[in-house]
Amino acid sequence: MNYLDLFATLTRHHVAYVLIGGLAVSLHGIERATMDVDVVIAMDPQNVSALIEAANELGLTPQLPVPIESLKDSTLLQEWHTERNLEAFSLRSRETAGVTLDILLFPPVPFGDMQPRAEILTIDGIPVSLAAIEDLIALKQASDRPIDRLDIEHLKRIQDL
Repeated sequence: MNYLDLFATLTRHHVAYVLIGGLAVSLHGIERATMDVDVVIAMDPQNVSALIEAANELGLTPQLPVPIESLKDSTLLQEWHTERNLEAFSLRSRETAGVTLDILLFPPVPFGDMQPRAEILTIDGIPVSLAAIEDLIALKQASDRPIDRLDIEHLKRIQDL
C-alpha cells in the first residue's frame, strides 16, 4: 500500500479528513522526508465509522494494543489524552514498508476550521484534502519541535510569495 492507495480508499469511503504534517508540507512544495501520513478527521460517529471501514480494507491496525473501534469512544480518547498524553491514534500497515496513518485527535486548530480552508489537490485522479499553509503553521507552532520550526520558516516563505 502506498500514499495514493490510502487517499483513494479514504475518498471511496467518504472520510472527511485534512492532510497535515510532513507530507502536507511536501505537497506545498517544500522538500521534506517523512515516513507517516498525518491527518485530522471529523470525529463524528459516521466519519469515524467510515475511517474504520477504510482502515480495515487497507489492513491498517492500531499501533497500541487496543481495538480500532476505540476511535469511536470520545470519552476514552479524552482520558488517554489527559492521563497518557496521547496526541495521535496511529494505524500501521502490516507490510514492512507500508504506510503509517496518524490521526491527530486533539488538534490546536479544529477540523471544522481547517476543512473549509483546505486545498483539494488531484494526484493521479485522486483528490487529497491538503491543509492550508496558515493551518500548517499554526499546528507546527503548537508542536514546536526543531523540524517544525524549520518547516514554519519554509512555509512562511511560500506564504509570502
